[in-house]
Amino acid sequence: MSFEEFAAARLNALLRYAVLLSGDREEARDIVQEVLARALVKWGRIGSVQDPYGYVRRMVTNEFLSLRRRRRVWTVPLGQETVDGASAPRTPEPPEPDDDLWRLLMGLPRQQRAVIVLRYYESLSDLEIAEVLGCRTGTVRSNASRALATLRVELDEPTTSERISS
Repeated sequence: MSFEEFAAARLNALLRYAVLLSGDREEARDIVQEVLARALVKWGRIGSVQDPYGYVRRMVTNEFLSLRRRRRVWTVPLGQETVDGASAPRTPEPPEPDDDLWRLLMGLPRQQRAVIVLRYYESLSDLEIAEVLGCRTGTVRSNASRALATLRVELDEPTTSERISS
């Protein structure tokens, strides 16, 4: 399989995975773009492994977990015109996530969030998650347990409006 075929077949899955990890569509696009650029350079080696998607998924996970992503540079759009004077296409803003579970998932530490996404979105086993994250299966189970406990506690707590009305 050529890199172009791989990218065409797996781009949407990689973008969905990165959005679930980061909680931000633009950051997810940046992550996937960076990873695919690096994968292109190494495609001779990546294309020959048994599971190229798994390899690239690990690259996405590592990029998400890296410290470079934590030191994010915030930019402000200057206007609708490009340098040559033509109007730039407007990218629609992603809707604000109002789902409580989505908000809680984004509140988890990055490693725990990665474990939950890999387990429930990618349907990976603990051993496969450990391979993706480069850790032991015990660490995966510990992170999953802590994340699920946090989610359970947060979901069981009444919201402020529920406390006021009772």
